[in-house]
Amino acid sequence: MEKKWVIKPRGEKEEIEALAKQLNIHPILVNLLVQRGHSTYEKAKEFFRPELKMLHDPYLMKDMEKAIARIDKAIAGKEKIMVFGDYDVDGTTAVALVYTFLKKRYPLVDFYIPDRYKEGYGISNRGIEWADEQGISLIIALDCGIKSIDKIEYAKTFGIDFIICDHHRPGAELPDAVAVLDPKRNDCEYPFKELSGCGVGFKLIQAYVMAHKLEFSELEEYLDLVAISIAADIVPIVGENRILTYYGLKRLNSKPRPGIKAILDISGNSRELTVNDVVFTIAPRINAAGRIESGNEAVELLISEKPDEAMSHGEEINKKNTTRKNLNETITREAMTLIEQDTHFKNRKSTVLYNPKWHKGVIGIVASKLTDEFYRPTIILTKSNGVAAGSARSVKDFDIYNAIESCSDLLDQFGGHMYAAGLTMKEENIEAFKDRFEEIVCATIEDRMLIREIEIDDVISLGDINASFFNILKQFAPFGPGNMSPVFMSQEVYDRGDVRVVGNNHLKLSLIQKDQSRKVVDSIAFQLGKHFDRICGNESFHVCYHIEENTFNGRTNLQLNVKDIAFD
Repeated sequence: MEKKWVIKPRGEKEEIEALAKQLNIHPILVNLLVQRGHSTYEKAKEFFRPELKMLHDPYLMKDMEKAIARIDKAIAGKEKIMVFGDYDVDGTTAVALVYTFLKKRYPLVDFYIPDRYKEGYGISNRGIEWADEQGISLIIALDCGIKSIDKIEYAKTFGIDFIICDHHRPGAELPDAVAVLDPKRNDCEYPFKELSGCGVGFKLIQAYVMAHKLEFSELEEYLDLVAISIAADIVPIVGENRILTYYGLKRLNSKPRPGIKAILDISGNSRELTVNDVVFTIAPRINAAGRIESGNEAVELLISEKPDEAMSHGEEINKKNTTRKNLNETITREAMTLIEQDTHFKNRKSTVLYNPKWHKGVIGIVASKLTDEFYRPTIILTKSNGVAAGSARSVKDFDIYNAIESCSDLLDQFGGHMYAAGLTMKEENIEAFKDRFEEIVCATIEDRMLIREIEIDDVISLGDINASFFNILKQFAPFGPGNMSPVFMSQEVYDRGDVRVVGNNHLKLSLIQKDQSRKVVDSIAFQLGKHFDRICGNESFHVCYHIEENTFNGRTNLQLNVKDIAFD
């Protein structure tokens, strides 16, 4: 697939030189700081040395005082409280966080995760009815609820109050709950709008700690859960999220809770954890519980205090993750077959596929894979509870939520973000939805959005790369949306003469640059074996890459992870 290399504008030369002197680091690294909005010494210091005291006051969030007052009233009156959350990673980590925190201080607390297949996404009538059966009078909903207007009204018929903690976009009307905590509310002045659902739950317990004059240290054991939610939900790792992720990763690496340690032991991951490890090792396993059977097991894993109990839950979840992977591979193959059989596919700018037999738990993963493969807004639909239920994924800069909202008259429900959303509709509306969605995408998407871009932070020489340069570069972590791992470009490079194809069409290279033949940099170029012959012909080329560490046979060296190769 065609890729477009886009070099980011450099910062002002004078600004970079002045800040480089103050920080005493390489101007290339200073340019990275400036590009990311850290153009003063004070901002750079805050970026490199984030502190928990930099977190915002939770009472800046609309309705926070009402939420804490209602929790205090429930505890004083010995009411039963239920913590309700979505079945994905963000929801289950949020439930584990708020449930554990409250349970340590008050015994009459339970939790509830809806069944993906019987109840669907978000607050459910069955969940409310179960709460009533248990004598529960207060429900704290996490990572869902912002559009559950009818469900909140239904709960009132049982005398049940709701506190909603969500981070999805609200509709035109807010539910009539006791408190609606959502930084995306139009009337909410909370300074940071990109919290995860678990992050909003964290702000709730932070407010509780402040109200009861407890030590902030009481919150530190929950930072790992917040970091996992931030990484898994792909929210921007900037501002408050960066602080929470920074300290959450420290917690994961120094004192992982028994459930997370079980996952790491089972997966064989013993190295220092990064955001990527959370995304590709921890999150899929937590997600697998809700995708295949029940999200309850994910919460049980996360709240486990005994290692043997945690290992038991971890092994069960690992089995479900294996099942999830097999289903994913099968459904992806079937989806690819549908695309191959569609003679009109190549002329479309969107992908919408439906198969009533596909497993609902993995359609989001399949949507992501197809988006990655064909690079266009994608929706995968299956049948669930008598309706078509779907997961949507988007490409850079295209707001798929807005496109879906434009089809709302054909939908029963929808919700989500700019790049990911969920939706349900009647089966008879699928064809009309496909046509309407394609029309809207064609009318609103820009051609450039359908070409995968590689954003290059700076053009550098291979000679700039050394241990001290990389040691500072590592301090830009944690990496993720809004603070991606830097991509550099080097021009007119050659292989030293020992290029070879390894594994599944990967290239192993030893790169040198014109006039710098003494500097040799080991490199790996995944899935770029097609360039082998031209590289062997001693033709010069350009590379864009991440700089990383590679450990082999006990030795650690710097290596370039090549994202793309281009010839003049």
